[in-house]
Amino acid sequence: MQLIDSSIQDASALVIDSNATSRSLMAAQLRELGVGMVRQATRISDARVILEHKAYDIVLCDYHFDGSEMSGQDLLDELRREQLLPHSTVFIMVTGEASYAKVAEAAEAALDAYLIKPYTSASLAERLTHARHRKRVLKDIFEALEAQNYEAAAAHCLRRFQAREQFWLYAARIGAELLLRLERHDDARKLYDAIIEARTVPWARLGVARSELASGNPAAARRTLETLIGELPGHADSYDVMGRVQMEQGEIAQAMATYRTAANLTPGCLLRQQRAGTLAFYVGQRDEALKQLERTIATGLRSKLFDMLTLVLVALMRFDSKDTRGLKQMHEAMQRELERAPKSTRLQRFATVVNGLRLLQERRVADALQVARDFSLELNRENFDLEAASLLVALWMRFAGQEIQLEEMTALLTRIGLRYCTTKSATEVLIAMAENNEMAVQELRDCHARIFAIAETAMRHSMRGTAKVGVELLIQQGAETRNAKLIDMANLVLKRHEEKIDNAAELREQIGELHRRFVQPLGGGAGVRQARSAGGLALRG
Repeated sequence: MQLIDSSIQDASALVIDSNATSRSLMAAQLRELGVGMVRQATRISDARVILEHKAYDIVLCDYHFDGSEMSGQDLLDELRREQLLPHSTVFIMVTGEASYAKVAEAAEAALDAYLIKPYTSASLAERLTHARHRKRVLKDIFEALEAQNYEAAAAHCLRRFQAREQFWLYAARIGAELLLRLERHDDARKLYDAIIEARTVPWARLGVARSELASGNPAAARRTLETLIGELPGHADSYDVMGRVQMEQGEIAQAMATYRTAANLTPGCLLRQQRAGTLAFYVGQRDEALKQLERTIATGLRSKLFDMLTLVLVALMRFDSKDTRGLKQMHEAMQRELERAPKSTRLQRFATVVNGLRLLQERRVADALQVARDFSLELNRENFDLEAASLLVALWMRFAGQEIQLEEMTALLTRIGLRYCTTKSATEVLIAMAENNEMAVQELRDCHARIFAIAETAMRHSMRGTAKVGVELLIQQGAETRNAKLIDMANLVLKRHEEKIDNAAELREQIGELHRRFVQPLGGGAGVRQARSAGGLALRG
């Protein structure tokens, strides 16, 4: 037995390959190199579940899987994106000559090493030794990350980059991610620019766009992304960030097309498929939405990466098409998920919507109406977010679709609109859930206009030298409507004119309390969730 380092006997490894002969050979080679425990997986879906539940020191994965649209690279991208691989894990891709170009292109991102078939045990030992050596060299960075000491980790990365010490490019990428997390957007932009000057790599140029977006300059981010996509049309992460820009600017149809492109580039990526399917639902392309979302249920329901919102959206579509059996399946699936996590408020709300649909389909109108009214009471909760509000709208619209007219619906929509019409994107999501109901659509648009009129009035006060009046207006209206835009704007105006406002400390305290209660971080819109920014390394913690 040839031990490649002193700790290899304590290491665990996972071999992922659909070919039994190849899989057995790789497992035997790892054991020959001294790896203490080796487990095997045949399918990517099985491997994903295994890696979600246990950390391995080494993963040896084939690139191509017979009968699967998902590749080994897709698996790696998804696990890194959702922070399911620890920094200590070495991930080695195995590929044939035909797919070498794709693996080589991805190697500068999250891949630790790759091997081209046929390869020898000596080649595997060399790659594994190098990758484990890099983990040890960058140990100070990884230890700071594990301790969630991000300032120290960033400092280690910057020092290594500036001194051009071993693995400086990899350290620089981690450092730039940390600067973005620490909201040091200008510093991150400068570091990405320096990386590009030293060595042009796609992730650094994408990092520039992410820095621009994070610092509140979506127009600049868009220009950077358009250039990058034009030069590298196969770079899927660029489409993810472009989709975020489009969602923030309320361009849901364009974002759907962008996310669809990203999903087509990586057909095995569960999250991209769900994102594209969710946005197809919002823009009214229900046939495509149903096809994509049901496909993700079939392939990924067991995965931790699966977003259970998919079950609710499919249930809504099955209800609309009068598919009793399909709705029943979604109801049963949701109940199973709720049994696994009974304390999850999000799942409880999902289950409430699906149960309401089931009752309404069975023409148990009184029971369904009670469910909808009980759900509406949750609007008073501080943690009732845009996603929950959009589903509440969707449930009530099904009563209208059954020609059940209820006077309380208008007042409910007004409350929802005044609280959640914070951006064009948020308003468009709510309108999408209104299912072309003229009364509902008009009420939500009126609420959007009212909120933005209040904001404009406050800004006029600020420009005319009566900023205190503007801040007080925003606080008063923010408390009344719970609208995050008004609360955020109150904070911005106060910061800008603090020296001219005599009771600034008191106003700051009021804003802080409102912010704590009602301002929640939102992603690209209801149901468009992502744990890591596209193009970035996963930094756990």
